[in-house]
Amino acid sequence: MLKKLVVCGVGLIGGSFAQGLKAAGKVGEVVGLGRTRAPLEEACSLGVIDRIADGWADALAGADLVLLATPVGQMETVFAALAPDLAAGTVITDGGSTKSDVVAAARLGLGRKISQFVPGHPIAGAEKSGVAAAKPDLYVDKRVVLTPLPENSAADVAKVQAAWEACGAKVSRLAPEEHDRVFAAVSHLPHLLAFALVHDFAQRPNSDQLFGFAAGGFRDFTRIASSHPEMWRDICVANRHALLQELDAYMMELMRTRVLLAGADAAGLEQLFSTARARRDAWLDSLLPPGE
Repeated sequence: MLKKLVVCGVGLIGGSFAQGLKAAGKVGEVVGLGRTRAPLEEACSLGVIDRIADGWADALAGADLVLLATPVGQMETVFAALAPDLAAGTVITDGGSTKSDVVAAARLGLGRKISQFVPGHPIAGAEKSGVAAAKPDLYVDKRVVLTPLPENSAADVAKVQAAWEACGAKVSRLAPEEHDRVFAAVSHLPHLLAFALVHDFAQRPNSDQLFGFAAGGFRDFTRIASSHPEMWRDICVANRHALLQELDAYMMELMRTRVLLAGADAAGLEQLFSTARARRDAWLDSLLPPGE
């Protein structure tokens, strides 16, 4: 049971974390803070948080757990701001989609208090952002990755893991660098591609015609292009080295596909499509609960 949870950045991720813990009966008071007042007032009116903190000193007084759910580009500033008021016994975690840069920001901002930060990443985003999109079951049966540091105590890591599990999440662990390599491929690259495709169509002279005829396939492929631009800007820049490697590999795959298409290689295209479908179907089957 957490007596006091602090959420910095009460949007989809932070708001859903607060709601999930409230629904599970695992938190007493939820305090919010952020860059602007309006989203916090909305969070209060929706019952996502119980009150708005009057700065970090007020927020951290007696806090058990802090979730930083801000864009990763803001983390360095946030760590520096909270560090002076961070007391022993308060554990910090985050919801950032990149980890190596966040860990570096934490080491810079927290200094000797770095042991109190347990990095994390909930794999449960959506294309809509803001506290109005938050929901208490967002994390049910979703994966959360923790990337513990050598300085973390087992008790602090267990506290963060228990909080996510109370929200219904399945918790895994990776090293920060391994996390960034994996998610450059399976998350950051797809978002980059979706944004790029929609941007391409939006710049064309016949843009209105293209979007007028676009239907389910285009909608499904580009769904994540409705994601938060500032958040994904920070993610792509922070993880650009791993993301560039994945983008280069994908461009090579596109070139191989182009060769098949240019040569009217029907058999080659069918083999490519069949292999892709079989692997995707196997992946979808692995997501089903046992017996379904």
